[in-house]
Amino acid sequence: MALTRIDRYIIRKFLGTFFFSIVLILSIGIAFDLTEKMDDFYEYQLTAKEVISEYYIHFIPYYMNMFSPLFIFISVIFFTSKMAGNSEIIAMLASGMSIRRIFRPYLLSATFLFVLLFALAGWIIPPASGHLLSFQDKYIESFSISNAHNIQMEVEPGTILYIESYQLKNNQGYRASLEHFEGKTLTSRITAQRIQYDSLYNWHLTDYVRRDFNGLHETLTQGYRLDTIIPMHPDELFVTAMDAQHMTNPELKRYMDRQRQRGAGNLQAFETEWWKRFASPIGAFIMTLLGFTMSCRKVRGGMGKNLGIGITLSALYILFSTVSSTFSVSGVMSPFMSVWIPNIIFLAIGTLLYLRVMRL
Repeated sequence: MALTRIDRYIIRKFLGTFFFSIVLILSIGIAFDLTEKMDDFYEYQLTAKEVISEYYIHFIPYYMNMFSPLFIFISVIFFTSKMAGNSEIIAMLASGMSIRRIFRPYLLSATFLFVLLFALAGWIIPPASGHLLSFQDKYIESFSISNAHNIQMEVEPGTILYIESYQLKNNQGYRASLEHFEGKTLTSRITAQRIQYDSLYNWHLTDYVRRDFNGLHETLTQGYRLDTIIPMHPDELFVTAMDAQHMTNPELKRYMDRQRQRGAGNLQAFETEWWKRFASPIGAFIMTLLGFTMSCRKVRGGMGKNLGIGITLSALYILFSTVSSTFSVSGVMSPFMSVWIPNIIFLAIGTLLYLRVMRL
């Protein structure tokens, strides 16, 4: 159905209020952040262009996505309460429009925000947050890790790699072993004092000892240098749960698939981040539904009461979403359930409120 003038009016009010409030809060956030980090920028003699292009251009999408559920809710309550207070919604109902029909432009606006937030979470924010952390590591506070210890991983089915310590700076590790299994039977084991990455998965083993097992028989081979193919890049040794936030959707999916093929079982943090990329944008619909049902009727107390309730509920939603995601990391529940439970609960609350408004 074509958009009517009322539809365009509500959509303009919804999106206008949302983007105005987001720009306002981000401006305040940038002002406080700039005040806090001004000494660091001055110490490295960074120009305004460098600060904006390398830091704040990545700062904006990250925090916009973070505050979106809160400001979607507040925006809907703000302009809908104002419409209800001015008897605009009463006039729409008197003209023959139903609550369901009035809610249609809200749903269209929420769909637009869903697409925007989904694109931000899956493709724009991951590299932006990576640039943000790199900038902070270089100019504000160094926290990068260049050494790894006691690494053990299945690089391919039946092949286990262990490295006691590895230095990323020179792509070299110390005291390594490479074991090959057929089922549960160990067929060969290579130990080396040093292991170094060359290119294209080609690794050099120095001062190595190789043992090949054939039943009760063992063949021993040793030498100074052995070149071998290990399907692993050194960067994979330094991947942590925090790195999941810096991967785009395709990168995150490829990483999880590769780790599952290797038999890695501790992927809760990555799976949680994956499902969060879908659950968080859905919050645009839930917050819109809650905001509309709470403010579409004219009540005593005016807009202030609705805004107070709205801020409280949206804060609870964000808090619940943050806390529940930790359940999967600790293994209490699956990543899927831990991420979607807040949406399920608040969607049920919104549906009940919507049905109540329909009966009034």
